[in-house]
Amino acid sequence: MKQRLLHVAVVVRDYDEAIDFYCNTLNFTLVEDIYQPEQDKRWVTVRPPGSDDGATLLLARASKPEQEPFIGRQSGGRVFLFLQTDDFWRDYNAMLAKGITFVRDPKVAEYGTVAVFEDLYGNLWDLLELTK
Repeated sequence: MKQRLLHVAVVVRDYDEAIDFYCNTLNFTLVEDIYQPEQDKRWVTVRPPGSDDGATLLLARASKPEQEPFIGRQSGGRVFLFLQTDDFWRDYNAMLAKGITFVRDPKVAEYGTVAVFEDLYGNLWDLLELTK
Protein backbone atom coordinates (compact mmCIF):
# COMPACT_ATOMS: atom_id res chain seq x y z
CA MET A 1 0.00 0.00 0.00
CA LYS A 2 1.25 3.50 -0.82
CA GLN A 3 -0.44 6.63 0.51
CA ARG A 4 0.49 10.27 0.94
CA LEU A 5 -1.05 13.42 2.28
CA LEU A 6 -2.35 15.44 -0.67
CA HIS A 7 -4.03 18.58 0.74
CA VAL A 8 -4.49 20.24 4.12
CA ALA A 9 -7.47 22.61 4.26
CA VAL A 10 -7.08 25.97 5.98
CA VAL A 11 -10.29 27.92 6.52
CA VAL A 12 -9.87 31.49 5.26
CA ARG A 13 -12.00 34.64 5.24
CA ASP A 14 -11.30 35.63 1.64
CA TYR A 15 -9.58 33.81 -1.22
CA ASP A 16 -7.71 36.80 -2.62
CA GLU A 17 -6.33 38.04 0.71
CA ALA A 18 -5.21 34.49 1.53
CA ILE A 19 -3.52 34.08 -1.87
CA ASP A 20 -1.81 37.44 -1.40
CA PHE A 21 -0.46 36.45 2.02
CA TYR A 22 0.68 32.95 1.14
CA CYS A 23 2.11 33.84 -2.28
CA ASN A 24 3.48 37.34 -1.73
CA THR A 25 4.45 37.21 1.94
CA LEU A 26 5.43 33.56 2.42
CA ASN A 27 6.55 33.10 -1.23
CA PHE A 28 4.33 30.05 -1.77
CA THR A 29 3.41 29.08 -5.31
CA LEU A 30 -0.20 29.27 -6.49
CA VAL A 31 -0.92 25.78 -7.84
CA GLU A 32 -4.62 26.04 -8.68
CA ASP A 33 -7.34 28.67 -8.60
CA ILE A 34 -10.43 27.22 -10.25
CA TYR A 35 -13.95 28.61 -9.91
CA GLN A 36 -16.60 25.96 -9.21
CA PRO A 37 -19.91 27.55 -10.24
CA GLU A 38 -22.08 24.68 -9.00
CA GLN A 39 -20.97 25.44 -5.43
CA ASP A 40 -20.09 29.13 -5.95
CA LYS A 41 -16.62 28.62 -4.53
CA ARG A 42 -13.05 28.39 -5.69
CA TRP A 43 -10.61 25.50 -5.49
CA VAL A 44 -7.39 27.26 -4.44
CA THR A 45 -4.20 25.40 -3.60
CA VAL A 46 -0.73 26.73 -2.76
CA ARG A 47 2.56 25.11 -1.81
CA PRO A 48 5.90 26.24 -0.40
CA PRO A 49 8.72 27.01 -2.83
CA GLY A 50 10.76 23.96 -3.82
CA SER A 51 8.14 21.40 -2.78
CA ASP A 52 6.87 20.50 -6.23
CA ASP A 53 5.64 17.05 -5.24
CA GLY A 54 4.56 17.71 -1.65
CA ALA A 55 1.17 18.29 -0.11
CA THR A 56 -0.59 21.57 -0.80
CA LEU A 57 -2.63 23.91 1.36
CA LEU A 58 -6.23 24.13 0.24
CA LEU A 59 -7.41 27.67 0.98
CA ALA A 60 -11.04 27.01 1.86
CA ARG A 61 -13.22 30.10 2.29
CA ALA A 62 -15.69 29.82 5.16
CA SER A 63 -18.96 29.23 3.33
CA LYS A 64 -21.36 29.13 6.29
CA PRO A 65 -21.71 31.40 9.33
CA GLU A 66 -20.89 28.49 11.66
CA GLN A 67 -17.49 28.07 9.94
CA GLU A 68 -16.42 31.69 10.44
CA PRO A 69 -15.41 31.36 14.13
CA PHE A 70 -12.87 28.71 13.11
CA ILE A 71 -10.90 31.04 10.84
CA GLY A 72 -7.48 31.15 12.48
CA ARG A 73 -8.54 28.78 15.26
CA GLN A 74 -8.77 25.42 13.54
CA SER A 75 -6.36 23.82 15.97
CA GLY A 76 -7.57 25.48 19.16
CA GLY A 77 -4.48 27.68 19.41
CA ARG A 78 -1.89 24.93 18.89
CA VAL A 79 0.78 24.85 16.22
CA PHE A 80 -0.58 22.62 13.48
CA LEU A 81 1.37 23.56 10.38
CA PHE A 82 5.09 22.94 10.04
CA LEU A 83 7.14 24.70 7.37
CA GLN A 84 10.48 22.97 6.93
CA THR A 85 13.34 24.99 5.46
CA ASP A 86 16.89 24.29 4.33
CA ASP A 87 18.11 27.60 5.83
CA PHE A 88 16.32 28.72 8.98
CA TRP A 89 18.05 32.08 9.44
CA ARG A 90 17.59 33.10 5.80
CA ASP A 91 13.87 32.44 5.95
CA TYR A 92 13.39 33.75 9.48
CA ASN A 93 15.02 37.08 8.61
CA ALA A 94 13.12 37.35 5.30
CA MET A 95 9.84 36.68 7.11
CA LEU A 96 10.61 39.31 9.75
CA ALA A 97 11.37 41.80 6.96
CA LYS A 98 7.95 41.07 5.43
CA GLY A 99 6.17 41.71 8.71
CA ILE A 100 5.49 38.14 9.84
CA THR A 101 4.76 37.98 13.57
CA PHE A 102 6.75 35.40 15.50
CA VAL A 103 5.09 34.44 18.77
CA ARG A 104 8.00 32.27 19.97
CA ASP A 105 11.60 33.24 19.43
CA PRO A 106 14.04 30.95 17.63
CA LYS A 107 15.24 28.01 19.66
CA VAL A 108 18.02 25.58 18.89
CA ALA A 109 17.13 22.07 20.01
CA GLU A 110 18.57 18.60 19.45
CA TYR A 111 16.29 18.08 16.44
CA GLY A 112 16.97 21.47 14.82
CA THR A 113 16.14 25.19 14.91
CA VAL A 114 12.54 26.31 15.31
CA ALA A 115 10.41 29.41 15.84
CA VAL A 116 6.62 29.83 15.87
CA PHE A 117 4.87 32.36 13.65
CA GLU A 118 1.29 33.39 12.89
CA ASP A 119 -0.30 33.49 9.46
CA LEU A 120 -2.64 36.33 8.55
CA TYR A 121 -5.52 34.71 10.45
CA GLY A 122 -3.61 33.73 13.58
CA ASN A 123 -2.98 30.05 12.77
CA LEU A 124 0.29 28.97 14.36
CA TRP A 125 3.13 27.52 12.30
CA ASP A 126 6.58 26.18 13.12
CA LEU A 127 9.40 27.39 10.90
CA LEU A 128 11.80 24.50 11.22
CA GLU A 129 15.24 23.49 10.00
CA LEU A 130 15.95 19.92 11.02
CA THR A 131 19.41 18.85 12.12
CA LYS A 132 20.84 16.68 9.43
